[in-house]
Amino acid sequence: MSELFLVAHVAGRGVAIAASQVESVVDIGEIVAVPRAEAFVRGLAALRSRVVTVIDTGTALGLAPTPDDVRRAVITIFEGHHYAILVDSVEDVAPSERLPLSSGMALHRGWASAGIGIVERDGEPLLILDLAAIISDTALAA
Repeated sequence: MSELFLVAHVAGRGVAIAASQVESVVDIGEIVAVPRAEAFVRGLAALRSRVVTVIDTGTALGLAPTPDDVRRAVITIFEGHHYAILVDSVEDVAPSERLPLSSGMALHRGWASAGIGIVERDGEPLLILDLAAIISDTALAA
């Protein structure tokens, strides 16, 4: 059974995000740093009359920090709060069939806990990212 996925790039890697986890895709304006916040929290930003927590996805996944000039973000809601998950770029929304992760697929660092399956796009496997796992794993690590 097909479901809709947002195809994006995170840390230079093509990923798929279930459309059910995506409220919107936006370009974030000014980000205000939060004193003493964990490294994965880039800061806070105003978005359509509400404040969102901006997550540095690279840092949250245990990779290199997302470059400061990256402003594209996927807005998601987790436990009643809005989060902006920074992404390198967004390509498309497309229907795909969710496939399980193969046992031979080695995922490292945060990819292992945030990756929940794969979809194939033009013959290329894309890791399905669980945005809730990115947020909750980083919050638990704090």
